Amino acid sequence: MPNPIDTDAVIRDGGATGHFPHEIHTGVAWWMAACYVVTARADRLVVAYDGQSATAELFDRMCLGAINAQHYACLVLDRGVADRDDLLAAMKELGCVPGMYAATRNGTATLTLYDGDGAPLTDRTGLHLIRRMIAEDRVPIPVNTGSKGRIRRYEEATR
Repeated sequence: MPNPIDTDAVIRDGGATGHFPHEIHTGVAWWMAACYVVTARADRLVVAYDGQSATAELFDRMCLGAINAQHYACLVLDRGVADRDDLLAAMKELGCVPGMYAATRNGTATLTLYDGDGAPLTDRTGLHLIRRMIAEDRVPIPVNTGSKGRIRRYEEATR
């Protein structure tokens, strides 16, 4: 795995947290999203970020990871710049769709994964599976181009 991470130290407390770009880099965002789609068997995922320039890179990679997750052909609903409350409201409006949120503060990046009910993912609700997949370098890739998902602006999906 290029640029390995300390999965036990970084993947915890609802997602992944660490110093950007050393502990959390753009590859981590891709891995987290792809693994989340697979473990949640998600056909839709709402994603948002806090608007910081460093976070924008992580957000882009989250979107790309989610559409490249095995055979799930996940529709990524790009909420763009939003706060957590906006993300949670969008998830609920779409029928309890899971979500991901990227934020940076003082050099620390956080990628939070939310289940369909809006609760941060825990080890009991699947975070341990994502940690293990990444630690064992079992990051999912699409089985073929027909299995690749797509990214769509959230506003377009709700019209």
